[in-house]
Amino acid sequence: MPCCVIRSCSSDSRWFKKSSGITFHRFPKNPEKRKAWLEFVNRHKNWKPSQFSSICSKHFLEKYIDRTSLCLVRLRDNAIPTLHRFQSTTECSCSEMSKTLTVENLKIVSLDVKDVRFPTSLQADGSDAMHTDPDYSCAYVTIKLGTGLEGYGLTFTCGRGTEVIVAAVESMKNLVIGQVVTDIYKEFGVFWRSLTSESQLRWIGPEKGVTALATAAIINALWDLWGKLVNKPVWQLLADMEPEQLISCIDFRYLSNVITKEEALELLKKGKEGREERMNKLLEKGYPCYTTQAGWLGYSNEKIQQLAQKYMDAGFTAFKVKVGKNLKDDVNRLEYIRNVIGWDKTLMVDANQVWEVQEAIDWMKVLAPFKPLWIEEPTSPDDVLGHAEIAKALKPLGIKVASGEMCCNRVLFKQFLQTDAIQYCQIDSARIGGVNEILPVYLMAQKLGVKVVPHAGGVGLCEMVQHLQMWDYVSLSGTSEGKWVEYVDQQHEHFVHPTVIENAHYMAPRAPGYNTEMKKEALEGYVYPNGKEWESMFAKGLFSDPRKSKK
Repeated sequence: MPCCVIRSCSSDSRWFKKSSGITFHRFPKNPEKRKAWLEFVNRHKNWKPSQFSSICSKHFLEKYIDRTSLCLVRLRDNAIPTLHRFQSTTECSCSEMSKTLTVENLKIVSLDVKDVRFPTSLQADGSDAMHTDPDYSCAYVTIKLGTGLEGYGLTFTCGRGTEVIVAAVESMKNLVIGQVVTDIYKEFGVFWRSLTSESQLRWIGPEKGVTALATAAIINALWDLWGKLVNKPVWQLLADMEPEQLISCIDFRYLSNVITKEEALELLKKGKEGREERMNKLLEKGYPCYTTQAGWLGYSNEKIQQLAQKYMDAGFTAFKVKVGKNLKDDVNRLEYIRNVIGWDKTLMVDANQVWEVQEAIDWMKVLAPFKPLWIEEPTSPDDVLGHAEIAKALKPLGIKVASGEMCCNRVLFKQFLQTDAIQYCQIDSARIGGVNEILPVYLMAQKLGVKVVPHAGGVGLCEMVQHLQMWDYVSLSGTSEGKWVEYVDQQHEHFVHPTVIENAHYMAPRAPGYNTEMKKEALEGYVYPNGKEWESMFAKGLFSDPRKSKK
C-alpha cells in the first residue's frame, strides 16, 4: 500500500512508482521540480512507508508538505502551490490544525437532521421475537464547517419513533452550532458531558433513552468530521492517538470504582506493544465476522437454507439465529440449521429480551443440545442481576450470556461487567452516547477480561462498529481470538463507503471518516415521509401515509 500519492497539475499523466511504496501521479514537467522529487526518492528509496512519513513530517515540510492540515503541496509548473490530501501516520494536533485554518473555517455553521427509513418489514428482514415488523431506519445528522466540509452521523431505529429522536437532535442544535471543532477535539470528553448533562435536557435522560440516541448521532458525525479533517479512517485516527489524547475523549464520571484514568492510561500504553504488526495484519486480512442474515425469525426454512449456504460458500463459520417466540418452533429451526451448517460451525442464539429469568434458563436447557455458544439478550436489558442468574445457571451447559445492544450507558455496562452477568459484551455504535462513551466500555472489559463482540446489522451500524473493533484489536486487546463483529447484509448499498467483506472478514476501511455518509439518491428516496420511494409505497397502499392521518 503506498504511503502517499503525490500529484501535480501537469498534463503529463504518466505514473512513476518506486520500490519504497511512493507513487507519483502526473509527474512535474518542470526540470527543477522533477529533479527535486527524484533526489528525494533516491535518497530514501529503501525506507519503509512509515519512515517516509516521518521524513516528510520532520525534514520535508517547508517545501512540500503543509503538516498542519495533513496535505501535500501540489507543485504546479507555474509555481503556485495548492494542497492535496494524503494519508500518513503523521499526527495532526488540534492546535496545529487551527494554525492553518481560520477560526471561522473551523466553526460549525449548521447541523441538519433527517428521518430516514427503509421498508424492511415487507420481507421480514430484521424480524425477531420482540421486534416482529421493523422498518430499519435512522436519524441522520449532517454537521457542516465554515470550509464546507461535512461530517455525517446517525443513530439506528426500527421505524416509528425516529421522529422523536429527530426532535431531540433539533433541541441540541444550539449546543453545537457555533462551536469551533478544534476546541471540541482538544477536550472531547468535556464537550461530550456538555451534551449529556445540559441542565434542563438532562431531566429527560439522564444519559439514556432518546437523548442518548440523539447524542450518539451528533457525536458520530463529529468523529466522521475529525477523520476527514486529518484524512484518516476513524479506526486509524483512534489507533494513532497517544494514550493521553484518547483519554481526554472520555468522561470517567461514575466509573472510578472500576477503572480510573491512570489504569486506562496504562492499558493503552501496554496496548502499543506489537501495534504495527497487528495493523499490518489487519490491513491484509481484516477482522472476522459472523452473520445473522440467515437467522431472522420471520424467514422460512427454504430461505434459511439458501442464505446459510450462501454465507458458508463465502467463508462464514459462525451464525446467529433468532429464538424466543415458540419453543417447539425454535427446536425445529435449530435442528434444521444445524443440519445445514453442520456441527463444526459456531452457532449463537438471540432472544431479544422476551423471557423472564427462570423462563430463559428453562428454555435454554431445551436448546442446549444444539450447542449454542451464547444466548443473547435473554431478558430485560436493564436486569443486571437477572443476567447474572441466567449466566450462573447455564455455565454447566457451556452456554454463555451476551448482551449490550440495548444497554443504555457506560454505568450499566459497568455493572454487567462487575457482576460477571455477561461473558460477551455487545457494544452498539449508536445505542449509548457515541464513540466517546463506548471507549470506556472497551477499557473496562479489557481490565475485567470480558470479550467485546459488537452488535451490528442495523442501518449504518456495520459501517461504524468495524472501526471500534479494529481499534481495539490494534491498540487495546491486541487479539481477535474468539471474537467477531456481527454482519448483516442490508442497506449497505445506500452508503458512499459501505463495508467490504472478504472471506468472512471486515476489511479495514481506507476512506477518511466513519463510513457514515449516505448517497444522495438514498436520501431522496427514503427520507420519511416525503421521499420518492415512500410516496410510491403510500400510493400502492403498502403503508399508510402519516400526513393524511394527521388531517
